[in-house]
Amino acid sequence: MESTVSPPTELDLQDALRSLRQKQGTWVEWGRHCQLLQKAGYSSQGIFEETGFEAVHQNQLIVANQVYVSMVNGGAEPELLTYFQQRGSDILYEFRILTQTDRIAAAALVIAKKLDTDDAHELARATKDFSRLVTLPDGFTSNPGDAMTYFCWKSARQQSDLPSRSRLIAKGLKFAYSETARQQLEQLLVDFSVVSSQPAPTLPVYRLESVQDLSRVLPVVGRMPITADEIQSVPVVEEVGAFRMVHFSGTGAWVAVPGWRIILTADDPVALLCRVEDLPQSPVKLTTDAQEEVMAVIDRGQRNWDAKSYFVVDQSGQVSFQWFDSPPSCKVLGQLLLIIRPKRIVDEDLTKDPWQVDE
Repeated sequence: MESTVSPPTELDLQDALRSLRQKQGTWVEWGRHCQLLQKAGYSSQGIFEETGFEAVHQNQLIVANQVYVSMVNGGAEPELLTYFQQRGSDILYEFRILTQTDRIAAAALVIAKKLDTDDAHELARATKDFSRLVTLPDGFTSNPGDAMTYFCWKSARQQSDLPSRSRLIAKGLKFAYSETARQQLEQLLVDFSVVSSQPAPTLPVYRLESVQDLSRVLPVVGRMPITADEIQSVPVVEEVGAFRMVHFSGTGAWVAVPGWRIILTADDPVALLCRVEDLPQSPVKLTTDAQEEVMAVIDRGQRNWDAKSYFVVDQSGQVSFQWFDSPPSCKVLGQLLLIIRPKRIVDEDLTKDPWQVDE
């Protein structure tokens, strides 16, 4: 017989508010209380007014607590869990983009190397990007420490300025997990050759700016003459999310995008939703919010390698965005045509009142 979780009582909610207000317990408990209250219908602003925890802090605690719980479920060492029970919510928040295994390894590295939040942010980003590589580079393991070492090694090889090169080598040695990764980096102490590399292209990003850009998908009843029953049988179209997707029977959905030339000339375009943090690094920083949802448009008809484009590839059965400076050996699923960011709407209700929009 399946067990069911009882909804929180009013007493549970009041206990959660009191714990936050008086800052009782650990941050792990605070994160659990914030999540409990939000699920019960409390707004972030309401929780702030009741407890003094600002909305951004609530989000950090909730996400960090989820990371902590995943580490518990992943069998992290008791010493590791005890350490992060008392501190480090800001650090675990950075590890939200990592897998369960990488979170535990990265957290252990934080303790061993006494890393701060900035170090943790850089470590998480390097580990995430390293996981996108189709094959492991020679001498490097999948451990987050080696991931950071690899990017220091790669950057140092491209650096002609000796002080900058030395700083990158020293930084990489600090993070090195395996002896082979350390050896790869130490080799640069005697090999001063500079390896030039082709810079990655800028991600093709477009932000929907106006209400007119937000297309609308309409159901087509048919061609006249038609009956009243045919009109009435057409289901109501419900738009979902910032991109106004339209669901139909099954697991799929439609989404309308403006008729830009790059869309009209695509051979076989499809769209998928992702977060900014799922995208590869680009010379242009997309946003300060790594969890912003964006929509990627992919042309499945374009699978020939081009150094000026990003591609979607099959990486051990999972879809991954990649850029290659040489023809890839992995299976290419299509070319990344465009990344669309949703329109910023301060108040959704304003768009429903034409007189307010006009003013």
